[in-house]
Amino acid sequence: MSHTTQVPHRRPAPGPSGAVPAEPPRARRRRPTSQQLAAWAFLAPVALYLALFYAYPLYRNVDLSLRDYTVRSFVQGDAPFTGLENYRKVFDDPAFGPALTHTIVFTAVCLVFQYAIGLALAVFFNQHFRLSATLRALFLVPWLLPLIVSASTWSWMLNSDSGIVNALLGAVGIGPVNWLTSPDWSLTSVIIANIWIGVPFNLVLLYSGLQSIPASLYEASALDGAGPWRRFWSITFPLLRPVSAITLLLGLVYTLKVFDIIWIMTKGGPADSSTTFATWSYRLGFGNLLPAFGPGAAVGNLLVVAALVFGLVYLRVQRKQAPA
Repeated sequence: MSHTTQVPHRRPAPGPSGAVPAEPPRARRRRPTSQQLAAWAFLAPVALYLALFYAYPLYRNVDLSLRDYTVRSFVQGDAPFTGLENYRKVFDDPAFGPALTHTIVFTAVCLVFQYAIGLALAVFFNQHFRLSATLRALFLVPWLLPLIVSASTWSWMLNSDSGIVNALLGAVGIGPVNWLTSPDWSLTSVIIANIWIGVPFNLVLLYSGLQSIPASLYEASALDGAGPWRRFWSITFPLLRPVSAITLLLGLVYTLKVFDIIWIMTKGGPADSSTTFATWSYRLGFGNLLPAFGPGAAVGNLLVVAALVFGLVYLRVQRKQAPA
């Protein structure tokens, strides 16, 4: 026969005054409120979209760059892990240096001219003259056209034999220029086309930034005798810096990954004279008889890292400029 010993419940020892301290209340589980549930319901589609179309492709691209993929292993999924070998192949490739140079030149020149022209047009249209809205809408046409249409149009215009650009140059006594077939001019050709496509984007953002500047500042400066240039450098440009920063950042991210225009117009040639990281990545992965999926993914990841670095720099600068 077993005996069950009951342990008496111990009460807290009384304090110096003889009062027994109250036991701490047990933590109660808080049920989510209706507002929290609604917030999660609205957040779930966005989180799912980012996970499916951003996080997972990025993970797959990183995994692709760390394995030795062939066509067979790409289908069967049994590629061996090689670590950073694909990145070593990319850095040791003779095409790495020219592709890096072309990417930097292409990105920097496009950003400078797109921003400068877009800012000039935004200031011009900010005068609110007659037909300004109509002309501003017409400037959006390059941005609204599909890239394949824009690139094909520029290929026809810059054709060495029948292009309208050479026809106009010939009318003023300048000989024909081999825009798309000369190593000296191919990169310039794709830069011109990309500037034309990107100007409307800068125009729209900078024009919206100009609308937020109070007109009273211009009126006060005019009463003080400040001229147009003085008002621009002392009022317009400083107050437009936040919009300019995000415009340049978005333009940088877009320009780094430009592929359609270059591939349609020159395919990165001739002699790799207009090859950038974007076209080189595509050629490695899909443009050869024996595709190099790993090195191609590695080049693509270099573009992702570059965009990420500039994004972090932008956030750091904005954090320092934010009022405490």
